[in-house]
Formats: sequence, C-alpha cells, structure tokens
Amino acid sequence: MKKIGLVGGTGPESTIMYYKELNSKIDKATGGKNMPELSIESVNFRKAWELVSTKQNKELADYLSEKVNNLVESGAEIIALTAATMHIVFDEIEKNTKVSLVSIPKTVCDEVIEKGYKKVGLLGTIFTMEQDFMKKDMLQAGIDVIVPDKVDRELIAKRIYEELELGIVKESTLQEFNEIIRKMQSAHGIEAVVLGCTELPLILNDENCLLPCLDSVAIHIKKLIKLAQD
Repeated sequence: MKKIGLVGGTGPESTIMYYKELNSKIDKATGGKNMPELSIESVNFRKAWELVSTKQNKELADYLSEKVNNLVESGAEIIALTAATMHIVFDEIEKNTKVSLVSIPKTVCDEVIEKGYKKVGLLGTIFTMEQDFMKKDMLQAGIDVIVPDKVDRELIAKRIYEELELGIVKESTLQEFNEIIRKMQSAHGIEAVVLGCTELPLILNDENCLLPCLDSVAIHIKKLIKLAQD
C-alpha cells in the first residue's frame, strides 16, 4: 500500500476527519489487516488564511509547496491538500514541486458526472464560491454550477470561519443553510449541493439537507484510498 501524505491544518477539523476516515475505511476494506502509513504536514491556519484573504497567491503557493516537498521527503506517494480553498494555488504548487496532487475539484467533478447531475449548487468559503477553481472542471464537463446570492455567500462564509472551522455546529446555522439551498432550488432548479468546503460535512449531510449532498471530503477520501491501494 502506498504511503499517503496530507497538507493539513486548513482547518484542523477537516484534517481530523481525513485522518480518522482514512484509517477506519482502509482497515475495514482490508478486513482488519491494514491501516495506512500516513504523514500530515499541518500548516499555520491563520497564516494560510491571511495569505488567501490578501491575495498573496505566490506566497501561499510557496508556503504550501514547502509542505508538499516535506511530504515527498517523508516517503509519501499519494499527496493531497485537505482544504478546497487552498486549491486556489493548486496549479502553482504542482509546478513548484513537480508532484501530481490528488485534486478535490477534479474528484468532485468525476462524482457529479457519475451521479448524472446536470445542475448543482456550490457552497463553500467566499473564495470557493466567487472564484473558479472549484467550478472549472464541472463547467468544462457541461455541468451548471450555481452559487448563492451575495448576501447568502457572505453568511455562509461567516458561519464557516467563525463556527465550523472551530468545530462549532449549531442547529440555527443548519436551518440557515437549508433555507439558502431551498432558495437556490426554487430559483435555479439545482439537483444537488456540492459541499465545497471540507468543514461543511460537519453540519450538512444527506439526512438533514433538503437535497442530496456531494461531500467533498468523503469523495476525496474515497479517491485517496483507491490510489493508495492500486
């Protein structure tokens, strides 16, 4: 089995999910015979978020590239970022490191195609919703990607940063999110919702969401497991 390397800490809650799920799912898949060798390079979340917020993309790419190279030196063969927002500099990291990373947007796009959806809603950080890095693969595949209106985008971003990144899950926030999803369904006819921030699965899932959820963490983890076992 190939060693997995994760750039984590962006944020800590999703990094914990990756660690726990990779171990438990591989253990189950191998009948209790194997758990993965795994390295995590945990970044300074506040530093990374400041670089994203101030559009210091070169500095962000250099910072994350250093972490990827550390994972390579640790012997990791399957390497991924554990935050969708950090994919804002995905191409630059691959150029800097010469490493083929396992992309969250690409694996999510493949899942959307497999499920047969033609129009999906996208929730995430303000950067994920307003920029193209999470949408690009889906748009190129002919899938319509709808984001909430500006006021709702700002509300979602606030709840992610002030609550979910800190592991705080509120019923009131779930209700707010479902109301936003209802409006997107009514106005645009979306068929499913892409959880484009790796903290969103903390609060939204198929059981409590108005529409089917495409959980970017679960989808990404499934791909990492497949690649590690190939």
